[in-house]
Amino acid sequence: MNKDLNYPLLIAKSRIAGKGAFAKSLIPAKKKLGNMGGEIISYREAQKRVRQQPHNVLYMVEFDNEPIALDASVNVNALRHINHSCDPNTFMRRAYRKVEFYTLRTIRKGEELTCDYGETHHEGTLPCRCGAASCRGFI
Repeated sequence: MNKDLNYPLLIAKSRIAGKGAFAKSLIPAKKKLGNMGGEIISYREAQKRVRQQPHNVLYMVEFDNEPIALDASVNVNALRHINHSCDPNTFMRRAYRKVEFYTLRTIRKGEELTCDYGETHHEGTLPCRCGAASCRGFI
């Protein structure tokens, strides 16, 4: 198991989008899943990397109070594959130059891990495909 992960995860095809992260065993509620892998870079460098990518696709997490971002396309682990859901089973905590994931409830073996991405650089223009009853329609 990756040193940044506290529970074993499986990467597999997701019904939400592309690949997803799935629990290999039962994961209790209110537990830290681990830290997302990646490279801490300046916000300016993050913008540059996004522009250089085809279709501006990059796994990037911005920090609220610092002009930095985590490029999760570098030094990756399974947490990078947590897809968005309007009714998530995990939450993301951005602090101290780390991106940590915690469970909101017990996650069953084989269940896909999801997180509400909240505000993103897509500014509500990316269609949401989470399928939740409470789906907002866009990310």
